[in-house]
Amino acid sequence: MLDMDPFRTLVRAEGVRLYRDLPWRNTRDPYGIWLSEVMLQQTQVARVLTRWTEWLERFPTVEALAAASTSDVLAAWQGMGYNRRALALKAAAETVVREHGGVFPRDAQALQALPGIGPATAQGIRAFAFDLPGVYLETNVRTVMLHHLFPDVPDVPDRELVPLVEATCPRGVGEGDAAASGPYAEPQDVDDTPRSWYYAMLDYGAYLKKTIPNPSRRSKSYTRQSRFEGSRRQKRAHIVRMLLDAQAAGEAGLTLDQVRSGVDDLERASGRDAVPSAEVESILSDLVREGFAVVEGPLWTIA
Repeated sequence: MLDMDPFRTLVRAEGVRLYRDLPWRNTRDPYGIWLSEVMLQQTQVARVLTRWTEWLERFPTVEALAAASTSDVLAAWQGMGYNRRALALKAAAETVVREHGGVFPRDAQALQALPGIGPATAQGIRAFAFDLPGVYLETNVRTVMLHHLFPDVPDVPDRELVPLVEATCPRGVGEGDAAASGPYAEPQDVDDTPRSWYYAMLDYGAYLKKTIPNPSRRSKSYTRQSRFEGSRRQKRAHIVRMLLDAQAAGEAGLTLDQVRSGVDDLERASGRDAVPSAEVESILSDLVREGFAVVEGPLWTIA
C-alpha cells in the first residue's frame, strides 16, 4: 500500500484549520454522540445544532428515551424528516436499557445489532465516544478519499475505499486488543487518535463539498435524494403530523375522510390534484404496520 503518512499529515492540518466546535463534540457520552450521528443523517448541521440540544433537554438519558411514549418521541422529532429515524432511536434505546443495562456496548457488532444502527453509525459511536479505531465511511469521509486518492475516477465502489479508510485511521488509545490490533496507522503524536482523525476528515470533507464539485458523487454508492414535494414521503409526514395534532387537541382520533381531507388540502395548496382514497388508505396501513399509528374502528391515532 502507498505511504499514507503525507496524506494523513495534510488531513490533520486541514482538520485543525477547519475545525467546527459543535456541541456533540464536547461530550464523550455515547447517548449524545449516537443521537448526533442519527440526526445528521440527511439533515443539515445548522438544523441539528438546535434540535440536538432540545432533544437532550426532553430526553436527557437513554433511559428517559426508552421510557417515553411513541407519540412524545415523534412529536419531538417533527421537522427533522424521515420519522423512521425517531422510531429506531426509541427502539434502540429500549434495547440498550433492556439488554445492556443502559450502557452502550463498545463492540461494533453489538452496536449494529441495535435497531437503526448501521456500520457508519456504529463506528461513529466507537470513534467519538470511546476513541476506538475502525472504518467510519460516511459522505464527508468519502469526499476526502475520492478527492485525493481517486481524482477523476468515476463509480468508485466502497470496497476500494474501505481498506484505505482503515489504513489511515490511527490506532486507538482505549483498552484491549480492539484498540491495538488491526491494519491501522501508527499515530503521528499523542493527539492523533481515531476521534480527532475522523473529526478532521468530517470537517475537511464538508469544506471540500462547498468549494469544489462534490467528489462523493463519484462514489458508486452515491444516490441523489428523491424529490420531497408531492412525494408519498411528504404525504406520510403530513399524516403523522395530523395525528399528532389531533392527539394534542384531545381528539379521539381521525377518520379516513378527515385524513384524506387534510392530505387534499396539502396537495391543493401546492397546485396538485386531490389524492385518491386508496393511496391515503395505503399510507395509513403502512403507518400502522411500521408502528407509527394504530386503528380502532373508524379512527386512526398516533401510536
